[in-house]
Amino acid sequence: MPSTGLPLTFILAGLVSLFAGIGWVLVRPAILSTYHYNQFVIAATHLFVLGWVCSVVMGAMYQLVPVALETKLYSERLAKIHLLFHLVGFAGMVWMFNVWNIKQVGHFGSVLVVGVGLFVYNLVRTLLRVPKWSVTATAVTAALGWLALTVTVGLCVAAGKCTYETADALPASSPVGALERGLSAVAGFMARFDALSAMHAHAHLGGIGFFTMLIVGVSYKLIPMFTLSELQSKLRAGLSIVLLNIGLVGSFVTILLRSPWKLAFALVLVAALMVYGIEMFAILRARKRRAIEWGIKSFLTAIFLFAPLSVLAVILSWPGLTLNAFTGQLENLYGFLGIIGVISFAIIGMLYKIIPFLIWFKSYSKQIGRAQVPSLADLYSEKLQIVGYIGFVAGLGVTSFGIISANAIVVRIGCSFFAVSLGTLAVNVAIMFSHSANPRLKPLANRNPATPARL
Repeated sequence: MPSTGLPLTFILAGLVSLFAGIGWVLVRPAILSTYHYNQFVIAATHLFVLGWVCSVVMGAMYQLVPVALETKLYSERLAKIHLLFHLVGFAGMVWMFNVWNIKQVGHFGSVLVVGVGLFVYNLVRTLLRVPKWSVTATAVTAALGWLALTVTVGLCVAAGKCTYETADALPASSPVGALERGLSAVAGFMARFDALSAMHAHAHLGGIGFFTMLIVGVSYKLIPMFTLSELQSKLRAGLSIVLLNIGLVGSFVTILLRSPWKLAFALVLVAALMVYGIEMFAILRARKRRAIEWGIKSFLTAIFLFAPLSVLAVILSWPGLTLNAFTGQLENLYGFLGIIGVISFAIIGMLYKIIPFLIWFKSYSKQIGRAQVPSLADLYSEKLQIVGYIGFVAGLGVTSFGIISANAIVVRIGCSFFAVSLGTLAVNVAIMFSHSANPRLKPLANRNPATPARL
């Protein structure tokens, strides 16, 4: 397991991005109440996806993958270098999207890709050490492959929006000339595709291939662990991963080509999520721990949101569906429920398991047997967590209505609920970190102070 500082730094960077993103939408609610194909929406989306979701997921994977798969991280040094490339890359991309300087987006995107390359290499080398392969290991491996393809396609989409007038003027033998010619060739290739379709195909690679694949695969390990249950059917679990991969391959191609067959592959993805839901229900029904913690409730609520998201996917994949003001807002709602409803809510739920564990491990693991140490649940306020859960659900409902009605005022009200929810999260995270600065230790009961504690 890497030092706790590494995953915590990724997570803190993600939380700052989340707070900044919600604040941005509060100030500019038109990001959600108007059609999404403009520079501000694209910039805010990448702040949420790269700054918030990717930062937290990558940091958590550095901690969870070795623990869940019973192995050791290949290189913590590579992970620290990745952190630097990631922070510079995503921050620069968001900035350049906001001012719509696509060439600079490509430059900062290249920095991000270097970090992603280090991340994928580090995790693949870690997976090669896994003593016993599992459906979770398969899902993580697939997710890493889709992540690599997502960032590659993203750079191609950026290149396709640029012009390279100096490509022919530069010597082909020079590095700059070769690069310009290569980018010009990529731009020419991307010109064959509709720009909006390419963007949607790119978004699905990341949203389904990386994030959804991880949610499905990792939950097969974590939900049984946290509820004292076990996987009920390896066949169902494996089938859900296979169907996700098949559906994503088909969806990417058919969305990119604007093919009516995209409905068929959307249904394959829906089938994958249905199989996953059946297995999750079976795992929960067999659990020995009857009470479900609020962090797990948040995660399960996020999983439930796959249902309305699937309905929207089928509607938006329907052959011959015309793009108008209403269907455009349905696309906005689809992206919102995917990024904020499913992915973000699932992550927030798991953060209430991950951050306390990291803080507890850093502050208290060496004190076992020497003093009384608090439990993980003692590291934060459950009451604040409940308020945060209610606020997040209210934010989802109100903001969704604001998106459908294209009403900026309602969107702002919905985001105000999110702000309250994230405020409780911020306070709880501060409480958790206070245990790192000032551990709460008590003497062991019924022991002579002169007697040394057993190790």
